[in-house]
Amino acid sequence: MTILDRFSVTDHVAVVTGAGRGIGAATAIALAEAGADVLISSRTDTQLKEVAARIEAVGRRAVVVPANLAHTDEVAGLAQAAYDAFGRLDIVVNNVGGTIPNAFLDTDVAYLEESFHFNVATAHALSRAAVPLMLASAGEGRQKSITSISSMMGRTAARGYLAYGVAKAALAHWTRLAATDLSPNIRVNGVYVGSVMTSALEFVAGVPEMKQQMEEATPLGRIGEAEDIAAAVLYLSSRAGQFITGKLLEVDGGIQEPNLDLNLPDLLPGGAHVVTAP
Repeated sequence: MTILDRFSVTDHVAVVTGAGRGIGAATAIALAEAGADVLISSRTDTQLKEVAARIEAVGRRAVVVPANLAHTDEVAGLAQAAYDAFGRLDIVVNNVGGTIPNAFLDTDVAYLEESFHFNVATAHALSRAAVPLMLASAGEGRQKSITSISSMMGRTAARGYLAYGVAKAALAHWTRLAATDLSPNIRVNGVYVGSVMTSALEFVAGVPEMKQQMEEATPLGRIGEAEDIAAAVLYLSSRAGQFITGKLLEVDGGIQEPNLDLNLPDLLPGGAHVVTAP
């Protein structure tokens, strides 16, 4: 076996959530290019069909399941759907998630709980449903792995990211604990993602000054691409990463603190926001 052979996931079956665009789409396509058949899911059917066409163009099978992945029963159902379609399940990628930044006083308990649900509970629901099917999927040389997409905001701090950062930190520690529970049969890892040019950062592309600020604050001098994260997921999902579990790869361009300041105001005594002159 050559070193490149270790990155092959030929004849594996994967489920990728949030796969209509961005990191999820890039990951699904990367797994297919490395030999996997892939079930992809997100809200938007037209986006999924475009990704499916790219999967099929490299000779692999794709199953499209439009769903509201904020609902744990729908996301959990993807595991059985993949098993029914392909007869096995080997790889799970918990990519769906996200939370809009919010000021502290605007982050009520419901907002915090919603962020935890969308970023952590959904990953747990899918993984919990997938594990029995992964254990039932025999096959010599096939890796059994779960990879979750966390964020650098789960290990650092900046204003406005309380709900998102807490949820991503919880997802990171969920990864460590799940890896302990599922060893040695299923490896569980994650990726601390930095700034990546997906739809969430499209506004930056139209503001040269902001884009330059982010690039200059990143040691590698650029904003990440979705394929940077997809490559990390492939590594963790394949034999190349077979001696790794319970770990979070930092794929963030080398940043140690956030490279985008939301410029949220200070608070005045009494809870009012500081009003700054334009």
